[in-house]
Amino acid sequence: MKVLICEDDNLTLQALEHSIRIDGYETITAKDGLEAKKILADVHIDILVTDLHMPNFDGLELIQFIRNNLKRTFPIIMLTRVGSDDIVLRAFEEGADDYITKPFSPRNYPFE
Repeated sequence: MKVLICEDDNLTLQALEHSIRIDGYETITAKDGLEAKKILADVHIDILVTDLHMPNFDGLELIQFIRNNLKRTFPIIMLTRVGSDDIVLRAFEEGADDYITKPFSPRNYPFE
């Protein structure tokens, strides 16, 4: 199973990648939504974990692109900061499936 992790904070990206790999999943990483779009054009992805607040092409734009343009239905899990309730609701409306609130322990993610 391939997990695309889209996160602009390097420490968060590394922590997620390490935790997901330990559990036996293959990971691919992107630093923003534009990089994720390029990956999605060439690679089969089973799950996306994406930050919502990123430069260039944010997580909401990425979710919209995946659901509306690519017409893909794989699960999308958002990473969001505490207090982002309005953005989380909008992300669900756009097609996100679940969310993880930052800060979090990398072992507490919904892949188990």
